[in-house]
Amino acid sequence: MTAAFDAVIEIPKGSRNKYEVDHETGRVYLDRVLYTNFVYPADYGFFEETLGEDGDPLDVLVLLDYPVFPGVGIKVRPVGVLRMSDEAGGDDKVVAVQAKDPRWTWIQDVDDIPEYTRKEITHFFERYKDLEPGKWVKVDAWGSAADAEQLIIEAQQRLADQH
Repeated sequence: MTAAFDAVIEIPKGSRNKYEVDHETGRVYLDRVLYTNFVYPADYGFFEETLGEDGDPLDVLVLLDYPVFPGVGIKVRPVGVLRMSDEAGGDDKVVAVQAKDPRWTWIQDVDDIPEYTRKEITHFFERYKDLEPGKWVKVDAWGSAADAEQLIIEAQQRLADQH
């Protein structure tokens, strides 16, 4: 079983609003409403104390039974990663479950995530920027829980190296 990490939710599942946390003030701001008629397929946020390849904290999608509010912290366990890039560079999305929720213990690795859920997530990220001028996304492949955990550790180290 992989380790637990601290994540903060910015966008609840089912929202078209793209919220972002201001990391200096801790306030949640509405960045934009998605140009496409898509909604986030899972709660979306970031791992605390990380730095992704795009210069922002590493992204995470958390599979939950019910969406939570922006700004809520959750202990999560990574179960896979969607490897992708966009106009700003590498933009991988770790997929995780709540670390202590018994309803999700059966998901240990990427192949345990229902195939349809993986397809929904992939489809969302392939298309959600389609109507935004100058923006694009390239989805590469799904990676394992071990790949996801390694990505988090590398993002933690990237942040530590900057300080």
